[in-house]
Amino acid sequence: MKPSWPARALMAVVRGYRLMLSPWLGNACRFEPTCSRYSLAALEKHGALAGSYLTVHRILRCHPFCAGGHDPVPDNPPRLFSRLTSPVPCAPSSSPESFHD
Repeated sequence: MKPSWPARALMAVVRGYRLMLSPWLGNACRFEPTCSRYSLAALEKHGALAGSYLTVHRILRCHPFCAGGHDPVPDNPPRLFSRLTSPVPCAPSSSPESFHD
């Protein structure tokens, strides 16, 4: 499935970062895949909202006190987003006849 236009726009921003800023900053990511590759995969797999959430969460964990290591994009979106996107059971529909006195 093709990512939505907001996800594609965010992916373009990440690709721009990788092209313009990343060579200047060097490779300092503690994780595999790198945070930018993780971001691209999360945005492609889970869309703009959940992918952005996963990206920000990952970047916040990338600090000197974190051991890092292998950290792939999860198969399922975070619980908050799975609740928002899961189908909600519908209440029984009421017919117009049930409103008569």
